[in-house]
Amino acid sequence: MTTSPLSHPSDRSVRRLLDGRDFRSALSGVPAIASAARTTRGSWSRRYAKRLWVSDSLVVVVTVAIAASLPLFENDYSTAGLGISTGVDWVIPAMLVLGWFAALATHRTRDARIVGVGLTEYRRVVEASALMFGVVAITFQALGATASRGFYLFVLALGLVGLTLERRLWRGWLARQRLRGLYLSRALVVGSRDDVEYVIEQITRNPGAGYRVDGAAIDDAGATPVGTLLGRHSERVRVVAQLDDVALAAQTMDVDAVVVAGHPSRTGDFVKSLAWKLEESNAELVLASRLADVAGPRIHFRPVEGLPLVHVELPQFEGGKHVFKRGLDIVVSASALLVLLPALAIIAILVRRDSPGPALFSQTRVGRNGETFRMFKFRSMTVDAESRLDDLLALNEGAGALFKLRSDPRVTRVGRVIRKYSLDELPQLWNVLVGDMSLVGPRPPLQREVEAYENHVRRRLFIKPGLTGMWQVNGRSDLDWEEGVRLDLYYVENWSLTGDLVLLWRTVKVLLTSRGAY
Repeated sequence: MTTSPLSHPSDRSVRRLLDGRDFRSALSGVPAIASAARTTRGSWSRRYAKRLWVSDSLVVVVTVAIAASLPLFENDYSTAGLGISTGVDWVIPAMLVLGWFAALATHRTRDARIVGVGLTEYRRVVEASALMFGVVAITFQALGATASRGFYLFVLALGLVGLTLERRLWRGWLARQRLRGLYLSRALVVGSRDDVEYVIEQITRNPGAGYRVDGAAIDDAGATPVGTLLGRHSERVRVVAQLDDVALAAQTMDVDAVVVAGHPSRTGDFVKSLAWKLEESNAELVLASRLADVAGPRIHFRPVEGLPLVHVELPQFEGGKHVFKRGLDIVVSASALLVLLPALAIIAILVRRDSPGPALFSQTRVGRNGETFRMFKFRSMTVDAESRLDDLLALNEGAGALFKLRSDPRVTRVGRVIRKYSLDELPQLWNVLVGDMSLVGPRPPLQREVEAYENHVRRRLFIKPGLTGMWQVNGRSDLDWEEGVRLDLYYVENWSLTGDLVLLWRTVKVLLTSRGAY
């Protein structure tokens, strides 16, 4: 919520504020700072980690107990070689449980920096589990205990399914809490005004990042004095310190992280000096680069003594990854067409009965490298929709080259329903099967849209357009032109097979809510 700025604090009052004598009281009227009394990362992360530990433990114990009790495996493991004779071979199951506990802990699968967002959490769970089973199997084999590979593989597979599902459920709960402003780590953002406002905007827009910005420090104190409000959203952020006082402000405010945005106009020792000073507080140092549209898989760190290097791979638009992507397109689109054939027939009949004209609508779209193709959809508008477009251009609610109208009079009754749940897009599975499109990619543009592209926007045409994509899972028609372009370009340069699978899963959830569809 927007608050009124402080009334031009004097240098003396600012110094007192940063000396810590009245820091909290001076800013007690600012909601973003007053909320510092809420849960900090240290407390929420510990509580959340305990909950994960309990649920992880239940999954592990139940998984091993199920496998150990199945008649299928009752003769598949034995500790007789260890000289243990108890009538019940409990050692191997017990060691699996204890080893699993230790592996999940040592791989930091409950670290507050990775839970709730991205794939790192899942990857660590898988790596910890696989490594533990390898170590346990080799150890028992060396000591004389025996267990079949089938037993180990069953326990590992069942456990990974259980742990993944459990973590997914916790993520959903955590995401809902963060939308309410809870379970967030408080941050102080440092840098130039443009860089700071960019970071504030991204964090405000994406609560899943796990941060709430409680203050800022600008390196141009003359142009942006302490007390200035930053940001263009309802959650405004106040400048609470000058650059020289960042560490003291972080300690006094008891923030969880100091985010250095971009490259502050100071000497190269600024970040190193700030890191040393933050050792006296509980705040971690986070570097936020303005290396736009570059995702983690393309970034590699190469430690060189005294010079840590960041390598950024060039985007790949050809090669083996694209062969696998095409294989996934063929398998999924062919299977989906077979399974959905009865539903496709029913939708076609409803479209024909609702209004005169064919069930399918085809339109020329621009694909990879500017090549055109005929894209198919179920007809959701009247047959004269194209000829009526010029009369509606003045009512356009879209931006840039994109035409959108929330209450388009050309849309039929059945059309509104199939658009709401994107059922009109299902015939594009054929376009995917024949190779004109991909399951995941940028939105397929019209020729008139491409003609209006700026040079950098043409990079959208470097890969095939998609049936779904980042535009689909991030708001669809609710997105403005610039944001849609940014998301498409981000995907073009950073796509991966794992990312495609995640986007397909997220698409299913978006379609069920019909958010941004009209």
